[in-house]
Amino acid sequence: MSAARALRLLGSELRLMASRRRNQVGLAVLAAIPIMMAVAVRVSRPSGTHGPGFITEISENGFFVAVSALSVMITLFLPLAIAALCGDAIAGEANQGTLRYLLTVPVHRTRLLVTKYVSLVVGAFLAPVTVAIAGLLVGWLLFGLKPVRLLSGTEIPLLEGLGRLALIVGYLGVCLAALAAVGLFISTLTEQPIAATLATAGLVMISWILDAIPQLEWLHPWLIVHHWMAGTDLLRDPMFFDNIQRGLLLAAAYAVVFGTAAWARFATKDITS
Repeated sequence: MSAARALRLLGSELRLMASRRRNQVGLAVLAAIPIMMAVAVRVSRPSGTHGPGFITEISENGFFVAVSALSVMITLFLPLAIAALCGDAIAGEANQGTLRYLLTVPVHRTRLLVTKYVSLVVGAFLAPVTVAIAGLLVGWLLFGLKPVRLLSGTEIPLLEGLGRLALIVGYLGVCLAALAAVGLFISTLTEQPIAATLATAGLVMISWILDAIPQLEWLHPWLIVHHWMAGTDLLRDPMFFDNIQRGLLLAAAYAVVFGTAAWARFATKDITS
């Protein structure tokens, strides 16, 4: 397959992903959550040091609407969005009877799987980007955007703060791309997209639960979610990269292991529909 044909296949996959109504609704929900958070803070106006994460900072600077939304949504809503995309990737095509058609175009199975994963990676980055942009816009409208006070107490210009927010979004995108590799593998095991979605989301939930149990501290560094909250280390002065580096290495390991497992499974999968 030439590079042009590969790009056409990827473009077709991205258009298909973007045209699905449930994906459009899911993206709208992701954008709506930071808006609801900002409105709730605007109405209640929390004061003092009470409140989780960066919630108490929102009323002082709309920049933190985006940061707070990302911190809250990485535990459930963002992984669930990626899990839904993964469910459609292979299992959804098999369930609708279009997978066999795709393979008769002809498209080599490996190229098809790579195209599916690349489209999932696009979704993995698009999801936190959507949350961040929606958070910044509503934060600007309701509270204004000001120089950013970091966790260490120092203040940096807004432009530098936006740069750090972009790094956080990129880091979460990498983490979600690793989850997409896991979900893609699960999607090759079944022809029921809802089963693949629930299994992928369930893995994330179980990982969060295990990560919260002190007695399993030896297991924590190997859990896919363990370093997902490390993105806030980029809001320190100086930026703290140790946990970020560990998170990137773990994400790469998950992507390689489960991407390879997905390839091995899909290459020998009996396509019955």
